[in-house]
Amino acid sequence: MRSTVQPVETTSGEGTQAVPGVRVEVYVKPGDAKRALRQEVLQGLCGSPKELSPRWLYDERGSQLFDDITRLPEYYPTRREREILLAHAGDVARLSGATTLIELGSGTSEKTRLLLDAMEEAGQLSRFVPFDVSEAFLRRAAASLAREYPGITVHAVVGDFEHHLSRLPGGGRRLVAFLGGTIGNLKPTERARFLRELSSGLQPGDGLLLGTDLIKDRARLFAAYNDSAGVTAEFNRNVLRVLNRELGADFDPEAFEHVAPFDEHNAWVEMRLVSQRTQSVWLSSLKRRVDFAEGEVLRTEVSCKFEQARVEAELDAAGLGLAAWWTDGAGDFALSLALKRG
Repeated sequence: MRSTVQPVETTSGEGTQAVPGVRVEVYVKPGDAKRALRQEVLQGLCGSPKELSPRWLYDERGSQLFDDITRLPEYYPTRREREILLAHAGDVARLSGATTLIELGSGTSEKTRLLLDAMEEAGQLSRFVPFDVSEAFLRRAAASLAREYPGITVHAVVGDFEHHLSRLPGGGRRLVAFLGGTIGNLKPTERARFLRELSSGLQPGDGLLLGTDLIKDRARLFAAYNDSAGVTAEFNRNVLRVLNRELGADFDPEAFEHVAPFDEHNAWVEMRLVSQRTQSVWLSSLKRRVDFAEGEVLRTEVSCKFEQARVEAELDAAGLGLAAWWTDGAGDFALSLALKRG
């Protein structure tokens, strides 16, 4: 896919406003997301078994619902990862030796600041590169972070990590942070491809800080994705509202039940929407009808769970050597620091 580059200073919510030390590069063209959604729905929703990428869960409402999920008592990953960073951000800075932090995903979270603060305290932080698909979000984040860390350069990249990892800026010793267990949303073949592509763009000594959720008691895994307040169910069904809005569909979200069991064979939690009756949905913009049998499943996300040996093997296959492995006190979640081999 050809990309356009639009380096600018930055913008605020009210218009363009120069912020020293900020650069934004845009590789996602207007309409790219809509075209990708149409193509995926034709392939994944109109066939069998039915499946959609988890990326479509995160419109504005979905992102807010997910933020709500991270605060639920049953949902441990966000708290556990923060615990690890509070204890080891300084170790990350020291062992990586990085002068540039690249974050794939949100660039405004508290976890990001823990890393930035540790690198700044070590006297080695010179540049932050937030990478995200949302241009509006990144522009706000870049401006905010540039003001908070006036001594560094903020070089934001608007891109999709499935297509634009090669656009990550080079120079200096770099640390790529991929946090939150997001790597688990990629199936094994997708994950291997992602790690190979990311590694191919790194120089010897560059690092990857990877967050992974660990295999644990099945009841706790089930509770984390099937919370008693029903927030995750509402988050999951929200994807149907996205399809209604973007494709002129006529889904009845309440006609689908949220279920998220643990798949022992694949070692992942599988988010499903189960049709509660025989029904037919019209996709106006695609001029297609999608039929659901009673009990038919639409898979909206997988969330792979890991053991250390598996993480280390997958990193090694991509040319990345495990330098450090940290877990929270309960052993629920892990951060691994891997360095590109020479």
